[in-house]
Amino acid sequence: MDPLHEPYVLSDEQIAFYRENRYIKLKQVFDPETLAHFNRVISEQVDRMHTDEVPLDERDTYGKAFLQLFNLWRESDDVRALVFSKRLAGIAAALMETEGARLYHDQALFKEGGGGITPWHADQYYWPLTTDKTVTAWIPLQATPLEMGPLEFSAGSHVIVDGRELAIGDESEQAIQQRLRVTDFRHVIEPFDAGEVSFHSGWVFHRAGANQTEAMRKVMTVIYMDRDMILKQPENRNQENDWHKWCPGARVGQVIDTPLNPILYP
Repeated sequence: MDPLHEPYVLSDEQIAFYRENRYIKLKQVFDPETLAHFNRVISEQVDRMHTDEVPLDERDTYGKAFLQLFNLWRESDDVRALVFSKRLAGIAAALMETEGARLYHDQALFKEGGGGITPWHADQYYWPLTTDKTVTAWIPLQATPLEMGPLEFSAGSHVIVDGRELAIGDESEQAIQQRLRVTDFRHVIEPFDAGEVSFHSGWVFHRAGANQTEAMRKVMTVIYMDRDMILKQPENRNQENDWHKWCPGARVGQVIDTPLNPILYP
């Protein structure tokens, strides 16, 4: 079968683990040949789209964290094949425990050699979505040892309300780190094998370390939401921007059903 569409069946234990911790890492989601193919095509697309060459030492903390490019699926049929993968979307729907998964958007996150930390944050601060039925697939395009800055999680921290109002940056890193220090939530810092993919919900707090190697840490992400997700009235300027950028034409109080937000599963 096509490795992009062959089902990846989750056990009841895996779904229960995600329900409690709001993150999970799954091994062998992609075979070496498939991963190598997408490493090449996504790297080529990032090279075509990335035109800002500001030196690392002239960027702020967010800018040093990664090169960030969005909706590659609209620019490349090869990348679209990965973003529209029923294998990934089926995992997302199973973890969200919804009848289907809809695309919010994709993004490439390439952390340059010598690139800085990705500060503690919760993604859903940026999203004008009514529920927490969201999940992000974090897909390293190569094996990612600790020295490259793999994604880290605060397991179960989706229940924390403090810090949800913070955009990603120096303030979120300091404030959320201080809040998590006095909790019992487990801080998960692990390398990623080649072909291993993590999934995390919109409200779980996460970060990544600096890339201490000379190689680029290449990651592709796909953000999914419940097939029946409803747009809410934005609560901050970032949510307002996300509405018009990623869900153009969607209306508050209605299902987000736009050409940029197709149903990917089933």
